[in-house]
Amino acid sequence: MRLSELSERSGVSTATIKYYLRERLLPAGVRISATQAEYDESHLRRLRLVRALLQVGRLPVATAREVLAHVDDESLGLTIRLGAALWALPHGPAPDEDAPETATARAEVAAMLTELGWSTAKELGELSPAHRSLVGSVATLIRLGYPCDGEYLVEQARVMRRVAVRDLDSMEEFPTEGEQMEAAVASAVLYEPLLASLRRLAQAEEAAQRYGL
Repeated sequence: MRLSELSERSGVSTATIKYYLRERLLPAGVRISATQAEYDESHLRRLRLVRALLQVGRLPVATAREVLAHVDDESLGLTIRLGAALWALPHGPAPDEDAPETATARAEVAAMLTELGWSTAKELGELSPAHRSLVGSVATLIRLGYPCDGEYLVEQARVMRRVAVRDLDSMEEFPTEGEQMEAAVASAVLYEPLLASLRRLAQAEEAAQRYGL
């Protein structure tokens, strides 16, 4: 398809598509003349992912470019490739190493990983931005006096493991690794707000069931 058709089918203006091309967020089309190129379904998929990263995830262009570089890196195995892309996404703040609660939080997270048998997460430890962010979140809860012990962490982590299984099952429905990677990264960005909304709805529903309206 030509650029105009790509714009029409994607709902993205031609000027914005040209910007994405200049910023290397969208692969170049196949050149058919000095001034024209053709695009295909892979460009439509990539446009959806770029919009998810920039509009929903609110990533800076440079961060989105880094994420997409990992998505496209076929030299890596699928696990490393996905992990690198997810690590490049924004995470919560790292723990304050001067705070006394941080050591307790780190111990609680380590105990959780041991209880769950999550050996990869335990081995990576502080190398993982998600791990560092989790320690920081637990430390904040402890400092503010909210319960967040190992039992609670294990319970919540088991719920998230079921979500992860569903995510990867959906990812594997796509025929190529490139499409699988795009789907996984889009899922990480688009479904986190959905999960937060579902949790709030569930809390409201549980409160109504327990206490009435």
